[in-house]
Amino acid sequence: MERVFEAIEFAVRAHRGQFRKGTKIPYIVHPIGVMQILAECNVPENVIIAGVLHDTVEDTPITLDEIKKAFGEEVARIVESVSEPDKSQSWEVRKTHTLQYLERAPLDVLLVALADKLDNARSILRGERTTGKSFWERFNRPRSAQKWYYKSLIHIFSLRKEEIPCPHLVNELVEVVKKIFGEDG
Repeated sequence: MERVFEAIEFAVRAHRGQFRKGTKIPYIVHPIGVMQILAECNVPENVIIAGVLHDTVEDTPITLDEIKKAFGEEVARIVESVSEPDKSQSWEVRKTHTLQYLERAPLDVLLVALADKLDNARSILRGERTTGKSFWERFNRPRSAQKWYYKSLIHIFSLRKEEIPCPHLVNELVEVVKKIFGEDG
C-alpha cells in the first residue's frame, strides 16, 4: 500500500490550490473519494492509484510521462483512458466521446470511470440539496444536459454491470441520479 500513499501525496501536490466548482472545498476531496470507492471494492492497487490520480493529467500541469515514471505504464494507461483527449472540443463532443469509449473500455478503466461518476453524482446531490436550483449555475451546461449525460452513463454501466466486481456501485449511481433528476432518471 506504500504506492497508494505516494499517489495520494502526488495528487495533493498536483491539485494544490484547486477547489470544487463554485466552492471553497479543496479539489483533492474528489480524487480521494474516487480512491475510497475503489479501495472499498478491493480492486487491484494500480486501479486504486489511477483513481486518486485520474484528474491530474486533465486538470493540472502533470504529464502522462510523469505519471508513468512515478507509477508505471499500467497506471498511466488508465489515467490517460479516463482523461478527455481534447479539452478544446465542445462539452457535448467530449461527453459523447467518453460515452462511446466506456461502451468498450477495459474493466480497469470502467471501474475508475464508475467511481469518478459516482463521487461526482454524490457531490451534485449534496450541492443541490444545500444550494437549491442555483447549484446548476456552477456548470458549463444546464441541468438538462447533465441529466442526458448521467442517464447515458447509467445505461452503459448497467449494460456492463455483470463485468463489474462491485455491481452495487451501479445500483447506487442509479439511485443517486434518480434523487438528482427525479424518478424518470
